Amino acid sequence: MAAIVKSLKLLADPTRLRLLLLLRAEELSVAEIQEILGMGQSRISSHLAQLKAAKLVCDRRAGKNIYYGAADHPSDPFEAIIKASADELPEAAHDRAALNLIRHKRQDKARQYFNKLAGTFGRSYCPGRSWKGFAQMLLALMGPITVADLGAGEGTLSQLMARRARTVIAVDNSEKMVEFGSNLAREHGFHNLEYRLGDIEDPPIDADSVDLALLSQALHHAGNPARAITAAHRILKPGGRVAILDLLLHQFESARDLYADLWLGFSEVQLEAMLREAGFREIDIAVVDREPESPHFQTVLATGVK
Repeated sequence: MAAIVKSLKLLADPTRLRLLLLLRAEELSVAEIQEILGMGQSRISSHLAQLKAAKLVCDRRAGKNIYYGAADHPSDPFEAIIKASADELPEAAHDRAALNLIRHKRQDKARQYFNKLAGTFGRSYCPGRSWKGFAQMLLALMGPITVADLGAGEGTLSQLMARRARTVIAVDNSEKMVEFGSNLAREHGFHNLEYRLGDIEDPPIDADSVDLALLSQALHHAGNPARAITAAHRILKPGGRVAILDLLLHQFESARDLYADLWLGFSEVQLEAMLREAGFREIDIAVVDREPESPHFQTVLATGVK
């Protein structure tokens, strides 16, 4: 009974309810929460500490930042109260709009980095971008099919696949990358290759329309990797396949600044869990390359069937 009373007291505070609603939608840093709520750091930190003590909120460290998210309580008896507050709190609509701005700012940071790289990818170093890894994926999956290359950049891989695929749709959130890739496709006569501006967490592709969805060195730039994998599941036809080529989990923190990486790769366990949660079956995951130079990035290939 004491625990119930304590939780009810926590939920009686509008600020803590606003925090819970936000953190159920997105992991956020204290600085991002400050921007959304317009409150001081000490006040927010105090509320977060109380929610964390009650096991309603959890945190994780990513480099210099600590991100907070809602704890997983599938049978939480207070879930109805929290959900109802989304309609009753007058600030909830503002918070949702502000959260969308935070998401866009995250995307803009990565977009600015990739806009600078447009036209130089073939000559610049990028962790995990190995021809050996590409070959492993192409040999395993290529055929006369419709392909979605999600987070395609200027589309080096898209152009390789366009030589054999029926149709290739290259999606990237960098305007410069899309422009550069589109020009290359025209120059090389790839009439079956189309570039589209969009985000990998919500690609501008119809549901159930592609045979193969690729995320090649793109997932570690996603704000929400699980959401990106779920989006890939949405656009695939029944029986279609997803292929994720990314960095194996590493500790090279400088990648966040050098390459605009949001995530330091993924473990095989993490990838398997996200794929299974999105609804994929016949999941297969293997490390396909290890770079000889420090910090010895390793490339992992994960596939699954819808």
